[in-house]
Amino acid sequence: MECVWVPHHGNLRDLVMDEAYKSRYSIHPGSDKMYHDLKVLYWWPHMKADIATYVGKCLTCAKVKIEYQKPSGLLTQPEIPMWKWEQISMDFITKLPRTPSGCDTIWVIVDRLTKSAHFLAIKENDKMERLARIYVKEVVSRHGVPISIISDRDARFTSNFWRSLKKSLGTRLDMSTAYHPQTDGQSERTIQTLEDMLRACVVDFGNSWETHLPLVEFSYNNSYHTSIKAAPFEALYGRKCRSPICWAEVGDSQLTGPELVHETTEKIMQIINRMAAARDRQKSYADKRRKPLEFQVGDKVLLKVSPWKGVIRLGKRGKLNPRYIGPFEILKGIGLVAYQLNLPAELDGVHNVFHVSNLKKCLSDETLIVPLDEIQVDE
Repeated sequence: MECVWVPHHGNLRDLVMDEAYKSRYSIHPGSDKMYHDLKVLYWWPHMKADIATYVGKCLTCAKVKIEYQKPSGLLTQPEIPMWKWEQISMDFITKLPRTPSGCDTIWVIVDRLTKSAHFLAIKENDKMERLARIYVKEVVSRHGVPISIISDRDARFTSNFWRSLKKSLGTRLDMSTAYHPQTDGQSERTIQTLEDMLRACVVDFGNSWETHLPLVEFSYNNSYHTSIKAAPFEALYGRKCRSPICWAEVGDSQLTGPELVHETTEKIMQIINRMAAARDRQKSYADKRRKPLEFQVGDKVLLKVSPWKGVIRLGKRGKLNPRYIGPFEILKGIGLVAYQLNLPAELDGVHNVFHVSNLKKCLSDETLIVPLDEIQVDE
């Protein structure tokens, strides 16, 4: 069977591709499928490249089709802290069984250098003023004022009171981008360990989780941590604390003042070097599974909807909703892997800075009115 040559006349080639792509008999095939179907009947110079360009500019496909590619954005890590409790991270574990004292939430605060942590039982509906008093009592009074705090975008952390308190104390707030909890990886990993320890305590010993929380905190801080190759208490105080399996007397290893300062400084440098090695190992491992992606100011991008489950509901179609919405214009880059988008007024309740893994380049020339009337943002 001979092929029909399609001349470059008017929009004849576009009509052929439209019929093979958008009709109800085709329904948006991929570029390879479309090329193999068309080449049996038609031919023109650079046909395969034209089909690939045509499919790449389809806005419908960009919105609904899943990508079988590596996630975008190479791993970027926060700087290594230079001293204890200067840079911390914090998060909340919510929806826990209510204890006799009314607590149903744990506030997890972690020092990013020594990995030492405080687990504070609170109530989910506690006002920010009460949390501030707890913060001053448990953190500031023991460790001083930190230089920076990494956290997610919990409403308590984004409140004006918390921001003004941190500003008055001279602490920088480094909050995660929208729908990208990996930013706060230190807290997330500590929370996983804490939850496992609490489950084990409740199964083995019974009673309320709040009863076990102080000893869970002690056990966590007095146990070996892989990235610093020591226990958090050892990094914080110079040695592990006494427990039934560690009976060393305090007087057994007394140090003079200068020796104590020298050993403490030496241990901190050793921990920093170990953390740098762990970071390099983690980055090389993570970047094998990621691809670099950069955008310029003014580019149009599509925004992934799937991470918004429970935050934003899209109409009544449920599973058949588009995977992406947009396009939206990039206003500026934030750091190396995040971008600020020009979101419409309907999305005022959503933070407008997103990690690059939630964005996709929009190649379409079409003008689109985004059906934002279907989007409902939960409070």
